[in-house]
Amino acid sequence: MLSAEEWSIVGLSLKVGLVATLATLPVAFALAYLLARARFPGKLLVDAIIHLPLVVPPVVTGWVLLIAFAPAGPIGSWLQGWFGVSVLFRWTGAAIAAGVMALPLMVRAMRLSIEAVDRRLEGAARTLGAGRWRVFATITLPLSLPGILAGAVLGFARGLGEFGATITFVSNVPGETQTLPLAIYAALQTPGGDALVWRLSAISVVLSLAALIGSELLARRAGRGLHVL
Repeated sequence: MLSAEEWSIVGLSLKVGLVATLATLPVAFALAYLLARARFPGKLLVDAIIHLPLVVPPVVTGWVLLIAFAPAGPIGSWLQGWFGVSVLFRWTGAAIAAGVMALPLMVRAMRLSIEAVDRRLEGAARTLGAGRWRVFATITLPLSLPGILAGAVLGFARGLGEFGATITFVSNVPGETQTLPLAIYAALQTPGGDALVWRLSAISVVLSLAALIGSELLARRAGRGLHVL
């Protein structure tokens, strides 16, 4: 059985992962659609920059976020000046770090789904008089939706496991930024914390496994749907 403090860690992790996924979803879809359908100079460079958080150390990503969102940083000064808020040492900062780290996985899954849509169906709809936005809303989006959902679930799973960028950006503050990975790390540093490590690790594995299975099921459903078409 988990204590109230441990349940709060689980709840905070789910909140951070969910907010990060929902906030990142429209950005990831826009980037995925751009990479899948548009042709422009520097496309390869844009693709590389989007996937950069996958290959650089997460600590570097967290350091860049810290510089950007610090009170004197380009984004942090704007947030402080216009809204009087700061995301440093706050759960919102943890959600930003989780969203940045999940973005490449979400973009990749969504891009593959969009690229799998048969362009001939879109062309046929246009010949029948459908406009660009109607074709997008009635053909492109529905056919790519399972892949979009799979990317969102995969991003949620990545957000749940985010550690390096989060602890560098917003530190490990109990009750505010201490998600499951950070709580496990803190318990490892505490004498007699083995039992807590086992409990939190088991919950983390179960949540991540459920998200990965859900992502795979959605991806398979997308593949079957496109095969039927």
